[in-house]
Amino acid sequence: MSDNSKAQVIGEGGISMLRGGTALSGSNVNAQGLSMKLAVIPPNGFIPAHLHVDFETMIYILEGRVRHEYGEGCKLVMENQAGDFLFIEPGVPHEVYNLSDSEPVVAVIARSAADEREQTIPYDRAAAMVAAEDRQTPEES
Repeated sequence: MSDNSKAQVIGEGGISMLRGGTALSGSNVNAQGLSMKLAVIPPNGFIPAHLHVDFETMIYILEGRVRHEYGEGCKLVMENQAGDFLFIEPGVPHEVYNLSDSEPVVAVIARSAADEREQTIPYDRAAAMVAAEDRQTPEES
C-alpha cells in the first residue's frame, strides 16, 4: 500500500471511502479487526510461501486462474479460477501461482485483522520438508 493511502481516504461520521485505491486496513482507516484489498498477480507471477499468524482470510477471484500449494511443506495443491471463493484458516502455509503467461489474476481479499501485514510471516518450504522427513525417519538403534 502506498504511503499516501491514508491521505486518499475521505469520509466522516463513521464511513470512509478510498476511490481507486487497492486496500483498506488499520493503516488508512479506523479498522479494528478487518482489512480488504484488491490483489493482482501478474502473468507467470507468484506470491512466495507465507502464513497468516492469527487471522482468517477470504478470497474471491475476479479474473484468472491460480494454483495454491499449501499445508505442511506446501505439498497440497488446489487450482482456482474466476468465480471461486476461498477460505484460508490462520496458520496455514501457502504459496500462490498465476497459471497464465499472458493474463493477470485479480482477486478481492478480506482478512479478519486490521494489521494483517504485521501478522503475515514468510514460510520456509524447504525447512518444513526437512523437518517432516526427520519426524518420519525412525531412529536407529
